[in-house]
Amino acid sequence: MQPLVPIVLSGGSGTRLWPLSRQKYPKQLLSFIGEDSLLQATLRRMEGLTDVELGAPLVICNEEYRFVIAEQLRLMGTKGNILLEPVGRNTAPALTLAALAAMRDGSDPVLLVMPADHVIVDVPRFQMAIRAGLTLAAEGAVVTFGITPDSPETGYGYIEAGEPLGEGGASRIARFVEKPDRVTAQTYLESGSYFWNSGLFMMTASVWLAVIGACRPDISTACRAAWEKGVVDGDFLRVNKEEFLRCPSDSIDYAVMERLAHDDSLPAGVFIPLSAGWSDVGSWDSLWQVLPKDHQGNVSQGDVLLNDCRNVLALSEHRLVACVGIEDMVVIETPDAILVAHMNKTQNVKKIVDDLKRGGRPESELHRKVFRPWGWYDGVDSGERFQVKRIVVKPGASLSLQMHHHRAEHWIVVHGTAQVTRGDTTYLVSENESTFIPLGTRHRLQNPGCVPLEMIEVQSGSYLGEDDIVRFEDVYGRKES
Repeated sequence: MQPLVPIVLSGGSGTRLWPLSRQKYPKQLLSFIGEDSLLQATLRRMEGLTDVELGAPLVICNEEYRFVIAEQLRLMGTKGNILLEPVGRNTAPALTLAALAAMRDGSDPVLLVMPADHVIVDVPRFQMAIRAGLTLAAEGAVVTFGITPDSPETGYGYIEAGEPLGEGGASRIARFVEKPDRVTAQTYLESGSYFWNSGLFMMTASVWLAVIGACRPDISTACRAAWEKGVVDGDFLRVNKEEFLRCPSDSIDYAVMERLAHDDSLPAGVFIPLSAGWSDVGSWDSLWQVLPKDHQGNVSQGDVLLNDCRNVLALSEHRLVACVGIEDMVVIETPDAILVAHMNKTQNVKKIVDDLKRGGRPESELHRKVFRPWGWYDGVDSGERFQVKRIVVKPGASLSLQMHHHRAEHWIVVHGTAQVTRGDTTYLVSENESTFIPLGTRHRLQNPGCVPLEMIEVQSGSYLGEDDIVRFEDVYGRKES
């Protein structure tokens, strides 16, 4: 049997899960169930898949998330590859790049394509379905997994089952159908022959390249050109931006899967039923449905007190959240934003994010706590001509050699030791000591120790934006902040 390579699609911004999910720190990087992020949980599902040769996973993401994803893989102890898309072009081009990357050593593995932001509760059942799909994919089929529906859901597309094939309940794909209205969804549920479209796929790399070439030669050509002109950059595989910009945007479903049921010249389109507690976690109400609840249907995480509440989802990151006498509500608290919504209206959270974007407000993009490849910073306070940050630098890490035109900085070390470069001088700053970086001075902050460096930075000046930075040297190859 050919090796199985997990392909994790980590695009998307998860705007309906605001304020926890932000454009520059989306839902797949967050932990909703247990300690793992959704991305880590997706990879963790492959653990214990016995009698299957697993290849190194490949995560596909954009530039914005590359360092956070690399750090999450490191924390898991997972050695994988990270392929960077210069721009988003939907899932069909992403999978085409993944297939090219998977075959770069001359092998032709089976690819298991998984979105990074889904929840699957019953991992053993998921793995049983994967084993069934692996056999069919190795034989040349293009396999998808249909979720056995338990309600007339109008938020998902559906797959209609065709001719049974006898492998793990597998069937030929009769057709894909768009998101239905409530009446149509009810008839689908009652028929027993329609399944939710999960977004999970499996096929060999060569089969995908063949079908995308037959169905969408324009996507195939653009992706091949972008891949051939790409480079390896440390932990990352970078494709050529100019060539990839020429690539049309399309999904795996539209580009290929819907055509397989109607074109006998293409490989067989097969689906396997999956009943494993699946959710795409597309909104707060869908997250509430999969989380463990108390006897009154409530879900609470963090510092939360509930009194006489029913069917409430309350999450706190920073402060005490107290709810009294409410039903069917969502309350989400973060250090810089609070969301209160009726459970039936959570799909409209995206409209709030749109309003934030139109108003140019930072809450649509970033949390108060911002992750960088060297660690993170938390914007503690700000006002006219000043800003205060808590900064944590990982052991051995270094910020860039940089300069600011409009601000000076005061650094106070509260834990660990800082190695500071200021102009032509390099010196150490220990706990309970401080230093000053004048406006316009070249400087660098490093952590030479084996424990995290924690410090308070007070910025003062006429402009305090993150774009007031000139980089002279950067070990991470960044040009921006």
